[in-house]
Amino acid sequence: MTLLTAGLMGCSGGKDGEKAEDQFQWKIDEFADIRILRYQIPDWDSLTLKQKELLYYLGEAALCGRDIMFDQNFKHNLAIRKTLEAIYNGYEGSREVEEWGKFMVYLKRVWFSNGIHHHYSTDKILPDISKEYFAELIGNTPQKFFPKELGDRNEILEKFTPIIFDPAIAAKRVNQQDGVDLITTSANNYYEGVTQKEVEKFYAKMAKPNDPTPISYGLNSKLVKENGVIKEKVWRVDGMYGEAIGRIVYWLEKAAGVAENEHQALIINTLIDYYRTGDLSLFDKYSILWLQDTVSQVDFVNGFIEDYGDPMGIKASWESLVNVKDLESTRRTTLLSENAQWFEDHSPISSEFKKKEVKGISAKVINATTLGGDCYPVTPIGINLPNADWIRKEHGSKSVTIENISYANDRASIGSGFLEEFAWDQAEVELHRKYSLLAGSLHTDLHECLGHGSGQLAPGVAGDELKQYGSPIEESRADLFALYFIMDPKMVELGIMPNLDAAKAEYNSYIRNGIMTQITRIELGKDVEQAHMRNRQLIARWCYEHGKKDNVIEKRIRDGKTYFVINDYDKLRTLFGELLKEIQRVKSTGDFEGAKDLIETYAVKIDYDLHKEVLERFAKLNIAPYAGFVNPKMIPQYDGDTIIDIKLEYPMDYTKQMMEYSENYSYLPIYN
Repeated sequence: MTLLTAGLMGCSGGKDGEKAEDQFQWKIDEFADIRILRYQIPDWDSLTLKQKELLYYLGEAALCGRDIMFDQNFKHNLAIRKTLEAIYNGYEGSREVEEWGKFMVYLKRVWFSNGIHHHYSTDKILPDISKEYFAELIGNTPQKFFPKELGDRNEILEKFTPIIFDPAIAAKRVNQQDGVDLITTSANNYYEGVTQKEVEKFYAKMAKPNDPTPISYGLNSKLVKENGVIKEKVWRVDGMYGEAIGRIVYWLEKAAGVAENEHQALIINTLIDYYRTGDLSLFDKYSILWLQDTVSQVDFVNGFIEDYGDPMGIKASWESLVNVKDLESTRRTTLLSENAQWFEDHSPISSEFKKKEVKGISAKVINATTLGGDCYPVTPIGINLPNADWIRKEHGSKSVTIENISYANDRASIGSGFLEEFAWDQAEVELHRKYSLLAGSLHTDLHECLGHGSGQLAPGVAGDELKQYGSPIEESRADLFALYFIMDPKMVELGIMPNLDAAKAEYNSYIRNGIMTQITRIELGKDVEQAHMRNRQLIARWCYEHGKKDNVIEKRIRDGKTYFVINDYDKLRTLFGELLKEIQRVKSTGDFEGAKDLIETYAVKIDYDLHKEVLERFAKLNIAPYAGFVNPKMIPQYDGDTIIDIKLEYPMDYTKQMMEYSENYSYLPIYN
């Protein structure tokens, strides 16, 4: 599970005090609804050469899977990206006109979203240029710039004009609408020629009743119907995506040779075996070995892991995140993991769903060094893995909070005016500025370290019964765990938090964002679609509605502007606990109707008048609501064939990095 950054929605306005790195230029580009930021890798020069070399090899493996993510999102993505990049490289017309600028915005958005669908809403991105101008771009780009597989320019124009410009074609990458066929109405490339009922039947036959260690069937394959036969195309070295996976394996083999210890080398080699065979039992073995590694300073995530892109919650997108432990900041997560049993025992959920013995909970704070696949350019701020419920129950989980990503978001937000616009008064602003960076990190720690690892399924429940509602329910469960315990005196007792004012700052931020400010990301009149946004609105709106009789959260109007103000933090904490209890019951029992009722009632629809007001207020601030990153560039220094050091560069050009990645890491054919 990943905790996505709330972008500007969760920014603090900066730390107190000026640091030398504050002169660093965090934002390097802005277009459409997007800001492109840079992140730093602290203490790079204090790492050993062997650690730097390991990070470099793992980073190369992370970049080699880029094309996989594009193809998974939509079968025509690679062809469209290469067409647009050919125009960028070879167009012979004027690049000084307004239309060219609009074309570049579209190209940048396609890069940013790993395809032609918005990274959050999953709606198709429609270019702000005309079909006629697109034809002119194609016509004035010499044929030699287009890949031969695309055909001649007339064929390219005829094929891709409707796909790009017609809003009815492939309108939604992930459709979660109730009452429709989720497979045939979603444009992702996880299925072809099959219906939702056929998918459900296919994987139901694979499942073994009451299997205590169930395989995550379908996680690493595309399900297709060919000549009337339904079968899987497995993602492995000699299968689908084999060219890219082979390059990933090449760099993983190099990484294994410089691993920090034998256990880490075993982890990497097990992952390699999984990539070669596609055997999901090996992925489980790798996952268990990975979560048991609590000593290595360098770590990584690499594989087909998260299922947010599949409305059925079966198929996983490819992602990678390479990182190094922040030794000082890890102290707080270590304290949480050491006290995991206390938090489980004191959780407000029913005793039947509590773990009698919490196993293998480990947590750390990390600094990202390379982002790849579904983690690039948009990256999570926290991760808790593995996702398999039986592994979490029997072996535990490992959680990370990504410190340098949160810090970069924070620094880039200074002076935006966002907080002052939506906070009720100066006292709320000051509380936020004083504590929000700490409180936000603690929320992530609790969410990832303990929230996802808490609770257990009832006997006979497989964990996939909630279907399209599974992801927002699970994210709500982890968020509620964090919200409930961040206000617990135990946090102060452990020395993790100075006082409960930090928790109040987090409560203010969460309710403000969940009810109001996160909807700045959504087009007026549309529903909430993304799983994390649904979970935040579910929690905030449920607590607002259920706390009305006690005026726990008050809706106030001043000068025609709406605010949501918490009047009773203790009662709000009680409400968080009550909702956590219900959501844990839904999760543990596989109550699909209960999940549906919660999500459809509180998480999907937006009050039109409030939405309109918030968008108008936000527009005046002239801020892009989404943020993504360019990667630092690692440059090996050689003495002959031997690496003697690895230097860092922090790129300033988003377009340049994207074009370099397309040139150096494009291993897949246009159609797979």
